[in-house]
Amino acid sequence: MSKMKTNRSAAKRFKLSASGKLRHKQTGSRHILTKKSAARKRRLRQTTQMAACDEKRLKRLLNL
Repeated sequence: MSKMKTNRSAAKRFKLSASGKLRHKQTGSRHILTKKSAARKRRLRQTTQMAACDEKRLKRLLNL
């Protein structure tokens, strides 16, 4: 049986943290930025932790 392929679109969007949790970039920072406050835009630059309910599905896509 051949090896499982990693889903490349998921590999570009999600990274594994040192503790083994999945990290991703926050949504809402692409357009319509004029009405968002500077503090909100700064917070959107940070990565955030993936929801626990989605981790199993994503780890399967990433072959982890």
